[in-house]
Amino acid sequence: MKQVSFKIMGSALELEIARLMVDALNLGDIKPEAIDPLAPLFREGLGLDSIDALELSLAISRRYGVQLRSDDQDNLRIFANLRSLSQYVAQQIADKR
Repeated sequence: MKQVSFKIMGSALELEIARLMVDALNLGDIKPEAIDPLAPLFREGLGLDSIDALELSLAISRRYGVQLRSDDQDNLRIFANLRSLSQYVAQQIADKR
């Protein structure tokens, strides 16, 4: 049962982070619902760059109290796509409780 609720929470969090991403990065021409959770965030995916990563990290920190450090060796994995970013944020929130 926890697994199902986690999937539901994960989907809701993915959409919430997609909305945050669109707002924080001024991606007005992209609908949050249209962001493929498995598409790369950088280069061939959404085409984000390092400045976008910093802005997104700040927005996530403000919204969820989750710190994303620029020197974290896992950043490539964390920022690989919307799903991995959402899973990381969800885990950090759960760890705080």
